[in-house]
Amino acid sequence: MRKAEFRWVLVRACGAAYRDRMPGDILDNRGRGSAGFTWPSIHPEGRKFGAIAGALCLAGALLGGSLLGWPLAVLTLGVLAFFRDPERVTPRDESMIVAPADGLVTLICTVTPPREMTADDGTGMAGLTETPVTRVSIFMSVFDVHVNRTPIGGTIRRVVYIPGKFLNADLDKASEENERQHFVVERGDGLRVGFTQIAGLVARRIVPFVKPGDIVAAGQRVGLIRFGSRVDVYLPAGTEPRVLIGQRIVAGETVLGIVGQAQLIEGVRQ
Repeated sequence: MRKAEFRWVLVRACGAAYRDRMPGDILDNRGRGSAGFTWPSIHPEGRKFGAIAGALCLAGALLGGSLLGWPLAVLTLGVLAFFRDPERVTPRDESMIVAPADGLVTLICTVTPPREMTADDGTGMAGLTETPVTRVSIFMSVFDVHVNRTPIGGTIRRVVYIPGKFLNADLDKASEENERQHFVVERGDGLRVGFTQIAGLVARRIVPFVKPGDIVAAGQRVGLIRFGSRVDVYLPAGTEPRVLIGQRIVAGETVLGIVGQAQLIEGVRQ
């Protein structure tokens, strides 16, 4: 077995192991599995903020009664809701690229990937090519889930943090000027997908959960951005998005594209 083939088998095996650790049974489109509402958990990154807000709420209720208590209670619930981390059902199809973030598709354009994703980083691991590709931008408001997930399974090749400004994340120039963090994931067959977490007006910290060399399954949690932001996805050459401008999408579930498929899809706002 060649080295590349062995690596791909290893990635698939690790992806299956990660899937088997996830709560619940495997579900499919022929009726296997079961569904039901469950309260989303609070990500550990947000528990300290929830505790601080809860303590302020208690102090406000003791010192100022309902006048302070109720507004601070609403604030506490808002903080906990921001850091919610719901379960997602991710399609297990290697040809699919899934959304890395919840939110609104605000930009779809053809661009050259950022230099941090394409230039030689000294590790000997190839990044993305400098060929222009389709970039899909997903804007996350403070009401969206902010835990981000990897669009494909494979090996994390790059995690590059860039300090910068805190412009409105909905602006196109935010991709080049804002604080951001680039990821490149490589499948065992060599296909690479890049995506970028971008801080916004309110966001002040980007938190990674993975590092270069980690093996991840499609839809696995890889990071979080605090308080409103954006995620850009760079689809492989020859792949067009299956989502539309103005569409709301769900991290780990919505299929952004099928590798190698380029098809015009039109929608109607209604």
